[in-house]
Amino acid sequence: MVVLVIASCAQLPDAAQRTLKADQFANSHHWQRITLKTAHFALRAYGPEPVSERPSLTVYIEGDGLAWVTRSRPSADPTPIQPIGLQLALADPEPKAVYLARPCQYVKSPACQPEYWLDKRFSPEIIEATGAALDELKVRYSATTLLLVGYSGGGAVAALLAAERDDVKALVTVAGNLDHEFWTNYHQISPLNGSLNPADRASGLARMPQWHFVGGSDAVIPPEALSAYTRQLPGSAPVVRVVKPDYGHQCCWVESWPTLIRQVRDELRASE
Repeated sequence: MVVLVIASCAQLPDAAQRTLKADQFANSHHWQRITLKTAHFALRAYGPEPVSERPSLTVYIEGDGLAWVTRSRPSADPTPIQPIGLQLALADPEPKAVYLARPCQYVKSPACQPEYWLDKRFSPEIIEATGAALDELKVRYSATTLLLVGYSGGGAVAALLAAERDDVKALVTVAGNLDHEFWTNYHQISPLNGSLNPADRASGLARMPQWHFVGGSDAVIPPEALSAYTRQLPGSAPVVRVVKPDYGHQCCWVESWPTLIRQVRDELRASE
């Protein structure tokens, strides 16, 4: 068993390899690497050449990445091994879509300490930095409104930002962690005491059009986590919940994403 654990750790790609993988994904679609500097963190983004035909910008926010190497060993760098958020962004047929990584993924800042991808992963500092990065992306892409799409823990970040901003026209999550208190209790892991919880901010999202995609076979963030969040919303809230019975946490969102995001946009336009 010890030999297997050591071999598994040895095969883990380092941060440079993980960054190269993201660069290659982006380059294959002729997307540019962008570094957004905020007061405390620098955030990595990838996006196409700026286009200004449409006033709305879709921003994909990455998941938690490699927060832990094992159940008891924190990662030294949260850059994701498999950047599902980036792959979703690249699968979007809309030309005005960009990807935004979480603070400390891909690019280090002096403020980067493990607490910011562990118990403070959704802290006020993280939300503030991500909000500042959104402001820069709006300027870069001549956008006035945002469609936020969050994958996994990025769903929590997207929801927290949507609850406090007046430029978000809709919220979309994919396998999103929208109630981390429920989630940590479910898995019997340490609570995220330094983090804001989207379920506690549900009142700020009561009128926000929302689409939440969850996998019926997701063992990481089960459908019950979404239920814990939606119970905090009034029955009149414009929420669409889509459960894909055979989908897990990663499979098979990227493959079906062009169809799913088109449906979101069609329904959003019909409701405007």
